[in-house]
Amino acid sequence: MRATRYFFDHRGFTLVDTPIFTPTVCEGTTTLFEVEYFEDKAYLTQSGQLYNEAAAAAFGKVYSFGPTFRAEKSKTRRHLTEFWMVEPEVAYANLDDVLTLAEDLVVEIIRQVLQHCSSELETLNRDMTLLKKIQTPFPRLTYDQAVSILRAKGSDIQWGSDLGGTDETLLAKQYDQPIMVHRYPSQVKAFYMEPDPIRPELALSADVLAPEGYGEIIGGGQRVSSLELLRQRINEHQLPIAPFQWYLDLRKYGTFPHSGFGMGIERVVAWICGIEHVRETIPFPRTIYRLTP
Repeated sequence: MRATRYFFDHRGFTLVDTPIFTPTVCEGTTTLFEVEYFEDKAYLTQSGQLYNEAAAAAFGKVYSFGPTFRAEKSKTRRHLTEFWMVEPEVAYANLDDVLTLAEDLVVEIIRQVLQHCSSELETLNRDMTLLKKIQTPFPRLTYDQAVSILRAKGSDIQWGSDLGGTDETLLAKQYDQPIMVHRYPSQVKAFYMEPDPIRPELALSADVLAPEGYGEIIGGGQRVSSLELLRQRINEHQLPIAPFQWYLDLRKYGTFPHSGFGMGIERVVAWICGIEHVRETIPFPRTIYRLTP
């Protein structure tokens, strides 16, 4: 999206091209597309994040923009097996820093779409008054608060469970702004999330949920900076150490706090355009049952 390029380029970010073939998992071992890579095996990338962390060590503020792949056997209106993400990573940034960055990015995208694409939104019969209301700061809820709200609204969610699509919709309906849910239990987040120093059972992570039932459009957080803790978390997730050796070396030879997030472009387009299904946001969608054309 032109707005994302404009946003990051004008804030001093360096664009980084991250690999599509990767030797390691990033988001979860159950959603990998495995491919033959000569005498080895590789995976289609789930995220450029790990490589962005390396680039942030050199350039300070970086972002990638490219296709990502998730082998999720999901048939919801929010899922594709191949989609595009914009992923910034910022050295010396904490969770609050990247949440502010995420807010500003969303507002800038909407501002530019309203300025340059209002006629297209009219063709889609999009109610632009809802988009014009979007402004910072977005409401922020801890995971604990989110669970309490959901249970009061009739959800049977238990503490320690990740939010499902129905939960996200129920939460987001309480607001006319995107909301930020932060500090999820570490057990439902990836191995690289920094634990909360006050409550180590929580991760310094956050999701941004779009209003009108469109669910998560951004996920991110603060990364583990300790070499020892990162090695421990890799072991806890029963992942092989060898493919992550280069990633561990980023901490071994000089560590620093850093944070980032990933924005799903198709989900953002679906929300802004008021489109029912995410497959309608991309010319050649890939879903669990669709490989052609």
